Amino acid sequence: MHLAPTTVLLWAWGSLQAFEIVEKENIFQKTPCPAFLMFENAAYLADMSFELPCHCKPEKMTAVVWFYQKHLGSSHTKVLTDFDGRVLTEAAQVRVGSDMLTRFSIRMFSLLVFRAQPEDSGLYFCGTRKGDYFYAYDVDIQNSEGMVATFQDEGQEPFADEYYGHLHVFTTFWEWTPCDRCGVRGEQWRIGLCYLQSPDLSPRYLKAVPDVVSCGSRAVPRKLWTKARDHTPEVLVRSCLVPCEKTKTIREGVLAIVNYVSKVGSRPWVPQVPIQFHQQRLGHGLIISCPGARPEHAVAWDKDRQHLYRTQYLKGVNRSMRVFIDHGNQLHIRFTQLDDRGIYYCWRQGVRVAGFRLGVTSRGRYPASFSDPETRSAVELTLIGYLLITAVFVTIHLCRCCCYLFHCCPNFSP
Repeated sequence: MHLAPTTVLLWAWGSLQAFEIVEKENIFQKTPCPAFLMFENAAYLADMSFELPCHCKPEKMTAVVWFYQKHLGSSHTKVLTDFDGRVLTEAAQVRVGSDMLTRFSIRMFSLLVFRAQPEDSGLYFCGTRKGDYFYAYDVDIQNSEGMVATFQDEGQEPFADEYYGHLHVFTTFWEWTPCDRCGVRGEQWRIGLCYLQSPDLSPRYLKAVPDVVSCGSRAVPRKLWTKARDHTPEVLVRSCLVPCEKTKTIREGVLAIVNYVSKVGSRPWVPQVPIQFHQQRLGHGLIISCPGARPEHAVAWDKDRQHLYRTQYLKGVNRSMRVFIDHGNQLHIRFTQLDDRGIYYCWRQGVRVAGFRLGVTSRGRYPASFSDPETRSAVELTLIGYLLITAVFVTIHLCRCCCYLFHCCPNFSP
C-alpha cells in the first residue's frame, strides 16, 4: 500500500541529485574568465590551511595546473601539480615547516595548501601546462610570531587605527570562534589581520572593498609597506559559558570489560575520552597537539581538573612561561618537571575529545635526535662557541703577524 509514495520519494531524491550534479558541472559555463588577468587578494594567518578555487576555466579543459610566483614577473616559477591535476595530500601527514611542494593538494580544480607559512605568500595561478592562465590569487600569509593578545575581560582594547596621510592601517577581525569548553567557563576568540586602505594601490589586484587590501599584498608599494609592516596581527579573547549537549555513546568493548569486572565486585575507572600514554624524560621539552584540530578551531587544554585558560597560558603573556599554549593551539612544556605528571585533556569546538597521560622519568636512555629542538639548540650553541674561539685565535695570530712584518711590536727583552 505504501509502495507508490516510496517510489515518488525515491524519484524526487534522484532528480534532486541529478540537478545538483548538473549544477556543479555547469559552474564553469556560468563563470567567464576575465579578458585581463587580475589577482584576487586573500589573507591568512601562519599555520592555517586554505583553499583557492579555480573560479573559471574553458569547459573543454579536464585538468588544471597551478603555478606559484613570489613576485609578478619572477623568472622562478614553481609548478604545483603533476600536470594532470591529480595531486592528493592528506593534511594529517603534513608537518610544520615542511616545503610547500609537500604541503599542497589539488581537488576538483582547487588548490589546497596545508599549514601555510609566511614564505608561501605570493601569486598563485590556475592555468594549463602550456602556461595559459585563467585565474590568479594574491595570497598574504601573516606571521603569528609577533601576534598581540587582547583580553576583553580585563578591559583591554585592540590596536587603534593608524593614519599616515592618505594611508589608513587597521585590523580586520574574523568571526568569534565557538566556546572552547562546555558546562564550565570557557573562552572564545577572534583573529584579526592587518589591512590597509590607500588610493596608491596597483589597479591589477581585485579588492572586496575599494582601495583596501591586506598589508602583505603585492598591490602595496614598498613605501607604503614599510609604514604598515609594524602593525602585527591580533587576537581578541573573552570568556563564555555554554551548556553541554547530551550525547550518549557506548563503546561495546569497554562496556563488556566493565560488566565483567562489575560481576567480580569492583568497578574500574573508565575514561570518557580516548587516553594516550606518553613517558617523557625529566628536563626535556614536550609539545602536545590536539587530534584533528586546526589553528582556526576553538581548542582548550586542561590538566586533570585544572583549566589552562589563555588569559594565563597564552604564548607571549609572560616571557618566562614554562608551560604555554601557542597560536596554533599546541600545548608546550619546556624543561619537564616531576609535577607535570598527570592527564592533559584536549577540547575541540566545545567537546572534550582526547586525553594524554604524561609520565616523567629521570632514568633511562634518551637518544639524541635533530628533530628535538633542545638537541638542535645544544648543537648550535656548541658550534657558535667553537666559531668564537676560532675567530679569537685567528685574530690574535693576525695581529702578531702584522706586528712582526711592520716591526711595531714592543720589545720587552732586556
